Amino acid sequence: MADDCFGHPRLAAIYDPLEPDRSDLDAYLRMAEEFGACQVLDIGCGTGVFALLLADRGIEVVGIDPAQASVDVARAKPGSERVHWICGDATALPPLQVDLATMTANVAQAIADPDTWQKTLRGAYEALRPGGRLIFETRDPARRGWEEWTRENSYHVTEIPGVGSVESWVQLIEVSWPLVTFRWTYVFAADGQVLTSDSTLRFRERDEVETDLVTHGYVVQDVRDAPDRPGREFVFLARRP
Repeated sequence: MADDCFGHPRLAAIYDPLEPDRSDLDAYLRMAEEFGACQVLDIGCGTGVFALLLADRGIEVVGIDPAQASVDVARAKPGSERVHWICGDATALPPLQVDLATMTANVAQAIADPDTWQKTLRGAYEALRPGGRLIFETRDPARRGWEEWTRENSYHVTEIPGVGSVESWVQLIEVSWPLVTFRWTYVFAADGQVLTSDSTLRFRERDEVETDLVTHGYVVQDVRDAPDRPGREFVFLARRP
């Protein structure tokens, strides 16, 4: 089930204005170019930002996400007809033969259930052509990033055209290792509505992820640093032989 920040229509509609800086996607765009990808599967595509950036470059894209509200936002964007959108997840994909599969931002960690994680890796593998690559990121648990998830560090008031002023902030709810749960709160000035969205991320050690990939037949080609968050994340590049 998708978190409310992606699955609730009112929250999905403001996700992009609340997260305007998507420079985290630049590294993925460069890797798509580096590997000469012509067909890409964007797992956890959300509101379609990355999928549409790829489509702008003439790449054939399949964007899949379990949150119908987010997919609806993606489909309403200019140029969305160039992407094949699917509401679902990588555990039940149609037959594909893509050059590259991606899980950007929190997607990999948001797959907190171990069985679903294994099925996702298997589904991505089956969607890749031989020689195709899976690329995704996870936070380095040693950095204990959740300690920074406080109202003090995250409180913002954002003016959104057609919506009005929206207050938002995050608070840590629970650390039950390796699961970390946090809550976003949104206050709409226009009518006073308060909405919350709880999310749980699974923090995986580097060797655990590498073992999972090898178990499913991947060759771990590289583990890179995230250029916009140096020392904080692992970016895994895995190839289907």
